[in-house]
Amino acid sequence: ALASSEPIYREIARALAAAIEDGRYPPGSRLPAETTLARQLGVSRGTLREALDLLRRQGRIESVRARGNFVRSPTARKPSERRRVVGVLVPSVAKPYVNELLAGIEDALHDRGYSMIVGSSGSTRAQQAGRVDRILAEGASGLIAYPIDYEPDPDLFKRLAGDGLPIVLVDRHLIGYDFDAVLPDNVGGAFAAVSHLVELGHRRIACLAGPAVSTTAADRVAGYRRALREAGVEPDDRLVFSAGSTIEDGAKAALQMLNENCDATAVVAVNDLVAIGCANTLLQQGLKIPQEISVAGFGNILLSEHYRVPLTTARQPKARLGAAAIEMMLKMLRRDHVE
Repeated sequence: ALASSEPIYREIARALAAAIEDGRYPPGSRLPAETTLARQLGVSRGTLREALDLLRRQGRIESVRARGNFVRSPTARKPSERRRVVGVLVPSVAKPYVNELLAGIEDALHDRGYSMIVGSSGSTRAQQAGRVDRILAEGASGLIAYPIDYEPDPDLFKRLAGDGLPIVLVDRHLIGYDFDAVLPDNVGGAFAAVSHLVELGHRRIACLAGPAVSTTAADRVAGYRRALREAGVEPDDRLVFSAGSTIEDGAKAALQMLNENCDATAVVAVNDLVAIGCANTLLQQGLKIPQEISVAGFGNILLSEHYRVPLTTARQPKARLGAAAIEMMLKMLRRDHVE
């Protein structure tokens, strides 16, 4: 391998910039002391200082006498300086449903002469805020946001809206805040899935619920309960198990369900990943799907179509969600009335 000809201090500056971008050093935070940072990075203090000087010139950090180096908050451009660009904030571009959502957004923007800046918020408030700051510093005219599940940080979006930035939420709303949002019919989708299971003769239907703070998960549980009641089955809280949103979460919830001997003949999960994790565990325990127990998910991700047993799932119109969010955003930018 050829050695890099780039000066070491530039490599160090780029690594620190990436750490700031990822939220490890959020806006307003103080960097570790120079001696500590140099030791962590394995460089001399002289090399580190060159890297810090470069970051200061780039406007990423500022020095405060006798206090140290602090991460600067990017300065958002004034509305008059914003471009025909829309910022899009998603939890992760690696999530199986995000690609289709982004494709719908990008196609709708392209048709209208706009482009997009995408930021991945990960799962922390600090990284989410850092990505939003970068998007605004690039001059985005508005923000389409898919807030993170566990710590959605509604005050961040409230502050941005107070600054006059048009904001459209996708997939979920934030309880207690009046933001425009584009949502799938979570209640109706879960209702349809559970009603299908009821039509197959199931009465003991377990529910693997999602994160407690997620309005999307809460709406799907509401649809589950409504479908049971309309079928004359009183919902049993002992059949509702707390799960997150991943395959691992589904596997753990399925084990809990089996250990509690709840006699469920079917399971409906908050999303397809949780459903697949649940199905993996059931199969490992020797149960046959769907002969002995049925499993249903929500989302219709690509993986569900190729799973080793057929996975019943509620199809989520992800591309249409993205296109609808753009229609709403462009109306806001034109200051048209939005419902």
